[in-house]
Amino acid sequence: MAEVLQADAAAIAGNISDTDPVADGEARAAAEREASIFSLPLAQLKTSDPVQWMRLGWQDFRRCPRIGLFYGLCFFLMGHALLAVFANAPAYVLALSAGFLLMGPFLCLGLYDASKALQTQDHRPSLRASLQAWRPTKSTMAIFAGVLLILEMLWGRASLVVFAVSFNTLPEKANLLAMLIDPENIGFVITYVIVGAVFASIIFTTSVISIPMIMDRKVDAVSAGLTSIRACLQNPGVMFLWGALITGTILLAMLPLFLGLFVAGPVIGHATWHAYRQIVPKE
Repeated sequence: MAEVLQADAAAIAGNISDTDPVADGEARAAAEREASIFSLPLAQLKTSDPVQWMRLGWQDFRRCPRIGLFYGLCFFLMGHALLAVFANAPAYVLALSAGFLLMGPFLCLGLYDASKALQTQDHRPSLRASLQAWRPTKSTMAIFAGVLLILEMLWGRASLVVFAVSFNTLPEKANLLAMLIDPENIGFVITYVIVGAVFASIIFTTSVISIPMIMDRKVDAVSAGLTSIRACLQNPGVMFLWGALITGTILLAMLPLFLGLFVAGPVIGHATWHAYRQIVPKE
């Protein structure tokens, strides 16, 4: 009797499968997509890799300097925009810095395209081609930008809340430095830095290789974001060093009136492409 019931159940399942091939196909496709996100092999990194990525980024900058200097000019102008905000609304400086963290990777799309062209030789790197690199994946890029924009808005709101609960009024530029070094405000400084570090970490973890991956593999935003998170969880120490190296380089480049961003910005952009290519090996 048990064998008969099992045979009947199998027949019924087979009939259902035969009568609903569309549902079966969609289920299989969904399973394959889910498996591909988490089964994509990622490289194990060494602590010396971030320096190697910077070295390769410098080499790419030297091979196509006109492209790099154009984007370097964009980073330079962004730096002066940050300075203008500091002069007029210092409470928004951290939030605008978050916006630059958001805009930077998208602005670097042209640099990723140039590095890809140099590496694969599938086309000649040019400024015109770099400016059009976003077009094949514009829908996916828009979705991913929307997610990062929400994080940026939350960061900005959190920064204002920290100010609001710490002071009766927003500090003026003239009093900002004195306020920061005042021992009575150490709690505010620590809270402000922690809030910034949390949001910066979330944005970095989600986007560190997402945008070059979307451009290169034409994957969806969710797959790219999950792969970026996987890369950071699999190599936390190396990715922390990479983030620290990027932050330190940008801070040093900002010191001489942001002039260093002419070179540091495009070098980091090229280096990010090489980071992605090592973390996600070509199939």
